[in-house]
Amino acid sequence: MPNIEAELKQGLKLLKLEWQEDLSQYQKKFLNTSLAEKKKEGITWHPIQLKKSKIGMGERLLVEVERMDSKYPSSFSSGKSVSFFSTQEGYQSTENRVNGVINQVNKDTMVVTLQADELPDWMDSNRLGVDLLFDEASYREMEFALKKVIAADNSRLKELREILLGEGKAHFSEKKRAAISELNDSQNQACELIANAKDVAVVHGPPGTGKTTTLIEAIQEAVISNQSILVCAPSNAAVDLLVEKLTDRGIQTLRLGHPARVEEKILNQTLDAKTAFHDSYRDLKKLRKEVNQYLNLAKQYKRNFGPEERAQRKLMYGEVSRIREEAKGLEGYIQFDIFQRTQVFATTLVGASSYHLKGMTFDVVFIDEAAQGLEAATWIPILKAKKVVFAGDHFQLPPTIKSLQVAKDGLAQTLFEKTILRNPQAAQLLDLQYRMPEVIMGFSNEWFYQGKLKAAENTKTHQFQEELPMEWIDTAGSGYSEQVESESLSTFNPEEAKFACTHLNHLIKSIGIAHFKEAGWTIGLIAPYGAQVRLIRSLIFESFDFPNLKTLRDQITIDTVDGFQGQERDLMLISLTRSNDRGEIGFLSEARRMNVALTRAKRKLVLIGDSSTLAVHPFFDSLLGYVEEKGGYRSVWEFLH
Repeated sequence: MPNIEAELKQGLKLLKLEWQEDLSQYQKKFLNTSLAEKKKEGITWHPIQLKKSKIGMGERLLVEVERMDSKYPSSFSSGKSVSFFSTQEGYQSTENRVNGVINQVNKDTMVVTLQADELPDWMDSNRLGVDLLFDEASYREMEFALKKVIAADNSRLKELREILLGEGKAHFSEKKRAAISELNDSQNQACELIANAKDVAVVHGPPGTGKTTTLIEAIQEAVISNQSILVCAPSNAAVDLLVEKLTDRGIQTLRLGHPARVEEKILNQTLDAKTAFHDSYRDLKKLRKEVNQYLNLAKQYKRNFGPEERAQRKLMYGEVSRIREEAKGLEGYIQFDIFQRTQVFATTLVGASSYHLKGMTFDVVFIDEAAQGLEAATWIPILKAKKVVFAGDHFQLPPTIKSLQVAKDGLAQTLFEKTILRNPQAAQLLDLQYRMPEVIMGFSNEWFYQGKLKAAENTKTHQFQEELPMEWIDTAGSGYSEQVESESLSTFNPEEAKFACTHLNHLIKSIGIAHFKEAGWTIGLIAPYGAQVRLIRSLIFESFDFPNLKTLRDQITIDTVDGFQGQERDLMLISLTRSNDRGEIGFLSEARRMNVALTRAKRKLVLIGDSSTLAVHPFFDSLLGYVEEKGGYRSVWEFLH
């Protein structure tokens, strides 16, 4: 049995090492680095164009910008802090800077909430750029949480710490609950486990098994029984999805923090929006306006005025203070009223440290996508919990960690994983998946899930007529060789990329373009490396060689494996990219990442890759054997005329 205090202290040490590594990588990319180099690193967009600005909810200033040069990678994502700047003859101007937080990023456009009351004049210039800032605050919150967990003494936190880390036993009541007809057996069992758990329940849901559906049902049941609830996930996007589904159920949900997608459904659940819709908001706005009027009047007095003017100005500043106090009191009342009506609070893991939640505890803290959260981040909401419910899949993507050594030394193991290993009685596997036919599911089922998964009846109809559900097109001996992009050092394979586009173009034609349009079937193209993704995007969207793909461009998504986590597509093609005579496959050897790639397809999955390079690794060797056994092995030579 592990000594949990020593384990937590080791975790804190590893977190600090990761913090240092992340910061040093950032500084290496950022300090004493030219604008051109920062663009290559993906931490600066330049030049960018201001597309529009508007006052959003809560009187916040939103700007939308577009980058004019999209050939470089991008590390920008929702919730991150950025800094806008202007340039003079290629140099960044230090005087002209304004910071903000990203709301939403699409390929080449970004919506940012500015930390300013009005738009600076220089932001209209054609020499505008934006830098990614280092996120120190998240590390501070994680460090603070871990220290609290280590120091926990005679408290609920101490009990939870011991149970989650395997030194204590999880307790359950034995109540039976009526099964819900919309849920399958394992989903109903998971809801019963959650309801009966006194400390912790873990729902382990492989792809397509309805993790989120089960979680929403359990949250609704907790709401009905008047429990106070906090719902969290590691990413903004995952939190927003939960908020959307809870709102659809009519549950009063409050989304704290920065919404990642500026959709009405999500936006209306934020504190800013609920404040703006509150009955007393008009009075608050009136008070704020009065403050500005008095400030403007006070500023009219110059320095060389006499005692009478001084007294007058003092009076005005006194009035400003009085009105500000009144506004503060009214703001406090509005927030209290909104909180009173809220049934579920929702935020990211790190967002759970928000000052809005200070001093609050919750009957249940639900954590979705828990297998993607660093242990230190996962403790942040648990500090406020009487009971914890985890949902996730530890056979999919692990948390993102910058230091390979620190990941190896234990930081990559999540609290979700530790809990499921040390408290197997607290875990329920969802075993019926609704996404893919048995053939596509089969390999992952055997390799990761001990053959426990079943394909639901509906998946039998998930197919394209006369098409095999799963194929591997082997490029061995074709001379398709990988190369390294000098700018990003990312791997790409130009011949394989071209073949992937050609094959997809033919495949769509043989299934029928009209069918794709009528049925709204979606197409996904995964490449594990950013350089290969960029190459395939340019081949499909910028050349005229693949007319069928051009026609269906709105139904096609091209991204890395990480970009497809939690998503599905009807037709999925994976360009495995690696091809060398050394048998080097880099991070393709991360089986969990490949599990994500292999489980996105709903009707057909096509793998394109060099068996002589890939099958050196036991995972790909077994996968190739599986595809051969199912009759889906093809050689690229069959397609080359």
